[in-house]
Amino acid sequence: MRKLPIAIAMTLVLTASCAPAAAPTPTPVPGETAPAAVFRAAPIAAAAPLIAPAEESEAAALVATGANDFAFRLSAALARQAEGENLICSPFSVWLPLAALANATDASHRDALMAALSAAGAGADDINAAASRLLYSLTKEEAREYAEEDYPDPLRIANAIFVASGVTLKQDFAQIFMDHYRGSVAGVDFTAPEAVEAVNRWAAEGTQGLITEIIQEFDPDTVAALASAIYFSDRWFTEFDPALTAEGVFHAPGEETTAFYMTRDADLPYYEDDLIQALPLRFVTDGALYVLLPKDGDATGLLESMTEEYFRKIQENSTLATGKLLLPRFSLASDVIDLKETLTALGVPLFDQAAAPLTGGLIEENIPVFLSDAVHKAVIEVDEKGTTAAAVTVMTARATSMLLPSETFTMICDKPFVFILCDRTRDGGEQVLFTGVVNRP
Repeated sequence: MRKLPIAIAMTLVLTASCAPAAAPTPTPVPGETAPAAVFRAAPIAAAAPLIAPAEESEAAALVATGANDFAFRLSAALARQAEGENLICSPFSVWLPLAALANATDASHRDALMAALSAAGAGADDINAAASRLLYSLTKEEAREYAEEDYPDPLRIANAIFVASGVTLKQDFAQIFMDHYRGSVAGVDFTAPEAVEAVNRWAAEGTQGLITEIIQEFDPDTVAALASAIYFSDRWFTEFDPALTAEGVFHAPGEETTAFYMTRDADLPYYEDDLIQALPLRFVTDGALYVLLPKDGDATGLLESMTEEYFRKIQENSTLATGKLLLPRFSLASDVIDLKETLTALGVPLFDQAAAPLTGGLIEENIPVFLSDAVHKAVIEVDEKGTTAAAVTVMTARATSMLLPSETFTMICDKPFVFILCDRTRDGGEQVLFTGVVNRP
């Protein structure tokens, strides 16, 4: 199977991403020329080092735990909209740009935004420091510092902000975005079709070509687009034996279909209660894909009811058990999902045109600014060797006129199940990156 990396991109009033420090001039596709409408923004100081979480921080833990809570609340809302179909999304790619925008709004809207991100009581400095600590952990900065050879790089996070050529990005925001979110800055002419090409090229580059089109057009009044891209590709710590993979029946909602089941007989951390069976499949670099199998077959309902507390309970109460797992290979791809109404319903206050909550915080010009749109697209592929996934979120802003084995188990995923792709951090434990439902492999 061709490995698909996990990627996510989000575009807001300015394009932000955890990309390198240089401005994100899109790389041309071989044989094509770069878009003429892309300009480099004014230079800002070199990025400060990411913050190493050497000591515990209550504020950082609050923000990181809140990010997981936001992940499950967003996933629940999208699961309800999916109405029994497959679902794949990357809540972390949505969280990052919103966290950055806490630096671009006033105190009252910032408080509402923090509550929507399940971090009530935290300030902009808290969320910035927490984001920096999370990026340090997720991108394996410490391991990379001490590695004698090149350390594997399964997770890449890029942020960028594209700013309209006629406006000036706030210098303070640009520096914070660079220092804490590794966000780069570029200028585009949103009235020209090349702006769409520029952002789509950036998304394609950030997702290693997995997502090549997320934007079809920009409103001429767009003043910035904030983009976040996440790319993930890693192998299982213990790979499945392809010789054991066999076709079998999968009990999808309302029908029976077929799937190819991978098999593993092993000692695995295992959790079971009256509602679910669950276990993590570890990757080489320590992240994991959690598989949650609801006993009633309602995976959509399980994801709708999932909370940060329940996910933590699954982790803390798992015991090493000897058993058999049958898991179907699967490959999912979402359509472009409109997030505006969903995020508004979750309490994100930045889409309020009348209040224009980004006025004065994002650009120097004294004109009303608000988020006008947010879209998302994601893919994932799971096979015997590992997992790959990609997602892009684009938001645009406009101006307005070790354990011992204790039990045995058999876990046969021949009916709908939930997956949670995560990686370990000091502040948030297993930080949720991707979530989804497999109703039809």
